[in-house]
Formats: sequence, C-alpha cells, structure tokens
Amino acid sequence: MVGWLIVGAALMYLFPLVADLLVSSELTHLWMKNLSNSGYNPMLGLLGGGITLVVTVVGNIIWYQQFEGKI
Repeated sequence: MVGWLIVGAALMYLFPLVADLLVSSELTHLWMKNLSNSGYNPMLGLLGGGITLVVTVVGNIIWYQQFEGKI
C-alpha cells in the first residue's frame, strides 16, 4: 500500500513537467523556469516513482502467487 502512495506522490511531483510537455505555453515555461531556480528536478520523481512502481508490482505478483494463489 505504501508503494502505491509513493508512486502517486511521484506522479504529483511530475505534474509541472507533464503540463509543460503537453500544453507548452509561456505560462508553463515560466512555471518550469521558476521551479528550476528553486531546485525542482523531475528526474527525482521519474527515478523514485519508477523504481517504486517496479518494486511494488513485483512484490504484489510474488505475494499473490505465494500466499493467495490467484495468479
């Protein structure tokens, strides 16, 4: 359960980057510039969320195979 919360938090952290990539307006560019000046690094969200997602999915698969017998 905690893994899914971390993945959700990583997605929220990545929202400015996704908005800038999808909309690509002057406002989103200014938003990204201001966030970058204050230390915003979207790679943290990508790496942290991606690794947590993989670990959580693999953990769920192993759990359900071993203890629930559903997969």
